[in-house]
Order: sequence, then C-alpha cells, then structure tokens
Amino acid sequence: MITAFVLIKTDAARIPETAEEISAIPGISEVYSVTGEWDLIAVARVAQHEDLADVIADKLSKVPAVVHTTTHIAFRAYSQHDLDAAFALGFEQ
Repeated sequence: MITAFVLIKTDAARIPETAEEISAIPGISEVYSVTGEWDLIAVARVAQHEDLADVIADKLSKVPAVVHTTTHIAFRAYSQHDLDAAFALGFEQ
C-alpha cells in the first residue's frame, strides 16, 4: 500500500465543497481542513505508485476549486496503531 499526503490550496469560499468532492475520489481515504498555509490535506492510499497519477494528477488536481497541490509520499509508518497490529500478528483474542 502506497500512502501519500496531498497538501491543497483551494478557493477559500469553497473549502467545504472542495473537501467533499475530493473525499469522493476513489483512492482518497481522508480529507482534513487545516490551519496554516494550506487549506486541506488529503490522504491517498493506493496499491501502486502508478495509481497516484490517476488519483492525484488526473482527478484531485482537476477539482475546480483546487488552486495548488504538493504531494508527499510516505516511506514508512511509525504510529502506535501500526506497531500494535504488527506485534499482535498470530495472536487470537
């Protein structure tokens, strides 16, 4: 699974509508409205790197109110949730 974080600048008058449109794109698992320089952050989860082009370049970036995006591809996850899942492999509850 490939995970990418897409930082998004939008038309400020359409942030909620834009977030809804983006969240409906297959391959986008989450969309957050955030403070700071960016308006939204989307989390894309796809099977292969090539799928990122379809989700981000071909769909997300063409949502009408999207002005600019920057994408960061994750190498590894270090969350406690992931560590708990890894250590629980093979154990039945």
